[in-house]
Amino acid sequence: MISQPSRHCTVELQALPSRIGQVRRIVSAQLRYWHLDTLIDQAALGVTELLTNVHRHAEPDKVCTVDIELLLDRLTVSVHDRDPRLPQVRTVDPLETCGRGLALIQAVSESWGVRPGADGGKVVWFTLCAPTSPAALAPYPSYGSAARAAFVGTGPAVGAHAPARSAVPG
Repeated sequence: MISQPSRHCTVELQALPSRIGQVRRIVSAQLRYWHLDTLIDQAALGVTELLTNVHRHAEPDKVCTVDIELLLDRLTVSVHDRDPRLPQVRTVDPLETCGRGLALIQAVSESWGVRPGADGGKVVWFTLCAPTSPAALAPYPSYGSAARAAFVGTGPAVGAHAPARSAVPG
């Protein structure tokens, strides 16, 4: 039996620098609304890094979808773009000023990975451990905003880069 409701938020955007800041604010506001204030910094950093990668690397365009989902005690943030090329994971020199996004995500998240998208693109995701306080469990109203829609899962992750202590979301 599931003791907590699933919560989700979806935002579609073109990953331009001006939009990345807007999405950070949307994610932060949504997490405050869900009483997950302790996850805001990590989630905002992670979504910024993923959207920056879409802006810098995705082809043929910069259109993407950001999904945040809270299920039980796990918050999953994912970014889906139309580019099928997988991100290059490499060793990072501490003095480098760019190319450290995935290393940052690995450092602040419980787990992360990449899976193929339904349309031939890819989904890069990360998870954070969510608190299970009574305030975080309270039901919330639906506003019907175009920015919020049901999260559609696409199955188990492929190529997950997760510490041994975590389970891969599916």
